[in-house]
Formats: sequence, C-alpha cells, structure tokens
Amino acid sequence: MTDQVRVLLVDDDALVRGALSLMLGGQEGVDVVGEASDGREAIDMAHELKPDVILMDIRMPVMNGLQATAELHSDPEPPRVIILTTFDADEHVVRAVAAGAEGFLLKDTPPAEILDAIQKVASGEAMLSPSATRSLIQRVRAEAAVDRSTDALERLSTLTEREHEVALCIGKGLSNADIAKELYLSIPTVKAHVSRIFDKLGTTNRVQIAICVHDAGLV
Repeated sequence: MTDQVRVLLVDDDALVRGALSLMLGGQEGVDVVGEASDGREAIDMAHELKPDVILMDIRMPVMNGLQATAELHSDPEPPRVIILTTFDADEHVVRAVAAGAEGFLLKDTPPAEILDAIQKVASGEAMLSPSATRSLIQRVRAEAAVDRSTDALERLSTLTEREHEVALCIGKGLSNADIAKELYLSIPTVKAHVSRIFDKLGTTNRVQIAICVHDAGLV
C-alpha cells in the first residue's frame, strides 16, 4: 500500500456516492479511485482498480454488499471492506464480520471518524461503530455461550504468553500503538505478534480476535 489509501465507493444511491466522494476527495492521504452502484460492479471494479479499502453499502440491487464482501474476501489479496450503512441490526453486524468486513459504520458517522476508520482499516486495524460493537457482543454472547467459551479458550491456549497479552489488548479495543505502550513493545513487534495470532486462531481480522477473547470471558 502506498501513502495514498485507494478507496472504492459502493452504494446504489448516486447522491450518497457523490457526498462521500466530495467529503473524501479533498482529504490528504485518500484517493477515491472509483464508484460502483451494486455489489457485482464493485467486484469487477475492485479487480480492475485494486483499491486498498472499499466503503460498501449493504442493500443494493444485483448483489448486496454482504455477498460482494464475502466474494471479495475469497481473493488471494482482498481489499479491506468497511460496511457503511443506515442499518445497525444485530444480524447485519454479525453477517458483515462473517463475510470478512474489517469495519462497520453507520452513514451518520461524522466525516472525521469515517476518514479515521479508512486510515485504520487500511493499516490493518478494525473499526466498528459503538452501536455495532454493542450489537455484536450482545449477539455472540446470546448464542451457545458455553460451547463458544470452551472453543475460544482452547484456541487461545495455542498462543504464547506474549501473544496472549496482545490478544487481550485487542479484545479491549486497543490499537497497535496503544498495545505497544501498554506492553512496552515496538509497533513492528506488535504487528508481528498480531500476524501470528491471526495464523494460530484462524482469524482474518482483529474483530474476530476480539470475539474470541470475549467468548473466552477474558475481558
């Protein structure tokens, strides 16, 4: 990834795409490389334009955003997807994470926070709106809590002591920089630990690590 974060906007509402393009177009460090009006078009444009981050709506014709996210996530080097929607229902949050989304924000999120989310997701972190985080945690806690707890503890037991500490920090919502300060590590070292945690837990983003930690009842 270059210094400029390449962003693809996906929404069936041309006014929404225009507003997002106008908002992001003048921001330093962001380059809006294209706009798509449905999930299928988003996939085609993503393969052609190679964006770093996609802002993806959910409800669209032809192919919805969750289906498009799941298909893109199966690529060898998929772009990072932030679901940007007017809906914060539990099932949307859970399905978005399951599909491989790295972020979930509501469309009324302030512009500065959307920009911050793009930068963080592009650098490998995850970003959920507060309401989406609450929905996600409530949902995952309500389903087969005992089985999930046992499975999560078994998965976390494969980590080294330091990796376990990093995973707990992720479960608390700390960024890489925050973890580095908390554990007196360099940011590159934290990133290396996070990468190994991905491999050992079989996760693809930080939200999934956080869910595992919450399932285990450790935070």
